[in-house]
Amino acid sequence: MPWDSQDYPSSWKNFNVVMRKKAIDIANAMLKEGYEENHVIPIATEQAKQWYKHASQEERQNVKQKTDQALHESSRHSEKRPELIDHAVHILPDGADWLVKTADAKRAANRYHVKTDAIKRGKEIAENKETQLIIHKQSGEIQEVLNY
Repeated sequence: MPWDSQDYPSSWKNFNVVMRKKAIDIANAMLKEGYEENHVIPIATEQAKQWYKHASQEERQNVKQKTDQALHESSRHSEKRPELIDHAVHILPDGADWLVKTADAKRAANRYHVKTDAIKRGKEIAENKETQLIIHKQSGEIQEVLNY
């Protein structure tokens, strides 16, 4: 179910209106793409904070004026979603190994037996691409999101 300005994760209650609406917008687009809700919240949170830090006054005003209907539209139309993690680098568990994989890539860039080795390589790639590094736990849940 998509979120709106009346129904959103409690972790966003202390966000200002603009940052909260941006987080809702990002999260709804991610849900539409098939991301699980427990993965969406921390990613949308971090993305909204980063966006807010770099957004112009005009961009902030545009988001502030979004209606709940427009926020729901985010879950149906994904053509305007550059803030999503299309090119983020993930550190993912694969049995006893750890994979370094860019989002939407068909296969992993690297495979390591030790998680810290995978994280080191993932940081290098994310820094070069100026994107996010998303580190997952063995359970698949997101452990940490780093921005480069």
